[in-house]
Amino acid sequence: MKFTNQVWVCGEVLIDLIPINDRIQPIVGGGPANTAKALAKLDVQTQFIDGISTDEYGQLATEHLIKAGVLLDFVKYMDKPTCLATVLIDKNGSAKYNFEFDQTATFEFAHSWLPDPAIYRPALLHIGTLVAVIEPASSVLFTWATKVSKYAPIVFDPNIRPEANRDRKKYLDNVERWVSISTVIKASDDDISWLYPGVEIEVVANNWLDIGPELIVVTLGKKGIMSFRKNEIIRADAIEVAVIDTVAAGDTVGAVLVEGILKYGLSELSKKQLELILERASKAASITVSRSGAQPPNKHEIEKFLI
Repeated sequence: MKFTNQVWVCGEVLIDLIPINDRIQPIVGGGPANTAKALAKLDVQTQFIDGISTDEYGQLATEHLIKAGVLLDFVKYMDKPTCLATVLIDKNGSAKYNFEFDQTATFEFAHSWLPDPAIYRPALLHIGTLVAVIEPASSVLFTWATKVSKYAPIVFDPNIRPEANRDRKKYLDNVERWVSISTVIKASDDDISWLYPGVEIEVVANNWLDIGPELIVVTLGKKGIMSFRKNEIIRADAIEVAVIDTVAAGDTVGAVLVEGILKYGLSELSKKQLELILERASKAASITVSRSGAQPPNKHEIEKFLI
C-alpha cells in the first residue's frame, strides 16, 4: 500500500511572529511541524497530520512543509484561520509564546478525516505540544492515538506551553493520560520542573516508566541529554556552540530519536545504540541552536559536524 510504514507526526503547524531586527517576521513553526521537518531532512518518510488553513498563513505553512520534504496526504484544509504565536526571545535565546488558537484550523481535528491506522499501518506516531492539551482536539486525538497504539509505537512530547493552560493540575492530568498510552516520552527538564515542581527528574522518569513507556529521554539544555529505562540511565553531553536561539532544539532531538528507533528498533535497542542516538541528537541540536528559528540540520550536516 502506498502510505504503509511511514512516520506520522500529528500536531500543530502555526505561525510564529518573531522579532527580527526591530520588526516582526512571520515564521512557520509549531513543535510537531518542526519535528516533521527535522525528520524529512533526515530522509525519513514523514506524513504530517493537522488542519491547515487556506488563508495566507496556511498557504505559507503548506509551502514551507512541502519544501522541507514533508508529506501532506493526511492534512485537512479548511477556511478557518491559522493559529498565531507571538514569540519573545530572552537574553539566553529561550523562547516564550502567546497564542491565538481559538476557532482556528490548526486545532480542528475530527475522527471523520483522521487516517485509519488499521488501513495505513504507520511505522510510528509522534504527537504532542499544544494538541495534547487544547480541547476538543486533545480528546479527539487521544481516542484516535489509542487506536494507533495497537499498530505502532507512540512517541509523545509534552513540550509544555504554560500560556496554553495555566491550570497546572489539569495540564498534568492531560500529560499523564498521554504518557499512559505512549511507548517513548521525549521531554525537557523545563517541562518536568513545571509539571512537578521540586521533584527530581529521575523520580519523574521512573514514575512515568511505571505507567507504561519503555524509554524516557530528557533534554537538559547546556547539560546535555539523559535517557531512562528500567534500571538504566544514559547521558550525552551538550556540545558548546554560540547559541542564537533555542527554537526547535527539542524538536530536533525528537526527530533524531525517532530516526534511531526506526533504525535499531525499540525492544532490541542496546545500550550502545541508545548512546549513539543521544550523541547524534546532541550534535543535531547544537546545529539547530546555532541558527535563528527552526532550521534543523540534514543528515549530511550532522555527519560532517566536528566536535
